[in-house]
Amino acid sequence: MNDSSKHRVRYGMVGGGEGAFIGQVHRMAAALDGELELVCGSFSRDGDNNQRTGERCSLPAKRVYASWQEMLEAEAALPANERMEMVAVVTPNHLHVEISQAALDTGFHVFCEKPVARDLAEALPLAERVAASGLRFGLAHTYLGYPLVWQAREMVRRGRLGAIRKIHVEYPQGWLGTRLESTGNRQAAWRTDPALSGASGAMGDIGTHAFGLAEFVSGHRVSELCASLSIHAEGRRLDDDGDILFRTDAGASGTLIVSQVATGEDNGLKLRIYGEHGALDWLQKDPNHLRFTPLNGPQQQFRAGIDQPGLETVALDRLRIPGGHPEGYIEAMANLYRDMARAIRSDAPTAADGPGAVPGVPSLADGLRGMAFIETVLKSHAGTTKWTRFITPDDPQGAQR
Repeated sequence: MNDSSKHRVRYGMVGGGEGAFIGQVHRMAAALDGELELVCGSFSRDGDNNQRTGERCSLPAKRVYASWQEMLEAEAALPANERMEMVAVVTPNHLHVEISQAALDTGFHVFCEKPVARDLAEALPLAERVAASGLRFGLAHTYLGYPLVWQAREMVRRGRLGAIRKIHVEYPQGWLGTRLESTGNRQAAWRTDPALSGASGAMGDIGTHAFGLAEFVSGHRVSELCASLSIHAEGRRLDDDGDILFRTDAGASGTLIVSQVATGEDNGLKLRIYGEHGALDWLQKDPNHLRFTPLNGPQQQFRAGIDQPGLETVALDRLRIPGGHPEGYIEAMANLYRDMARAIRSDAPTAADGPGAVPGVPSLADGLRGMAFIETVLKSHAGTTKWTRFITPDDPQGAQR
């Protein structure tokens, strides 16, 4: 890329007004490396909330829009050097596809919160839109932005663990241990409403994170699974707890456990991978350390930091400061935003994993696979057989068989 082509990518945000945790995280992450600029937004259907959020973001009133439809239309009419170039979609799940499709149709790149949709059938037409548009599409699987997650992935890819035998991933939370949705908590309300969230609760909300992390690092793909879902909070409509056994296409076995009613837990995402020559262990709450235990050797610990020995280039490329200075969740998301910005400025073709894909950023193909994961889990839980083959995005009718 020539220096003359480097500019701050202009983006607008849909959702993320006051009371929405993730919107502010997106804005901080996008601003971290100075490669993007928030130029407009439609943050809330509540007019006062929308205007207050715009003011706090230092946006001119004329570029704080009452609706996302108005934002797309008005921004498209602006001169090319002023209008936004990308839309960040940080709404509840039921709006992801509608807004993303409209943004692509209007000529804007998209960075969307996960999961990509409420179900696979809703998500599939989006793939056609992305392919037809020639635009970039990224998905905010934030945990895949951590440097030591990439370190772990590269170690597996280089054969440091040998053949992978066992994969264990878990994501316990405890915040929905009571029916918080009945107290007016908006974050709990939409996540437990099937019309807004989809047919799965905890498994859709955080199980997709665990699933994506396990496949990303291991390089394996789940081929079949056996799932059990539970609802522990009386009166809740969607699962708040789940346990899965799975097998992969490369012969490994695994377990995936998620819960939002695990008392005392916050965001305990943890991945362990066991191979014939060694094992890896990573915990999201301690993201700057990766433990590697070689067969018949002492445990080694990789530490995050641009000056730390033993780190692969893919990890170093996602670090900013020396070891001992922690980098965390916002920096991980910032890595995704940075890669989106660089791809938008570049004329290079999209990544090999499908139309719209951005190197280093979870793609629509990843989003579709996450949707297929939920479909397979629901089918397995409702079925009478022990094992259910994985429903693939190119075989959506598998959910009906």
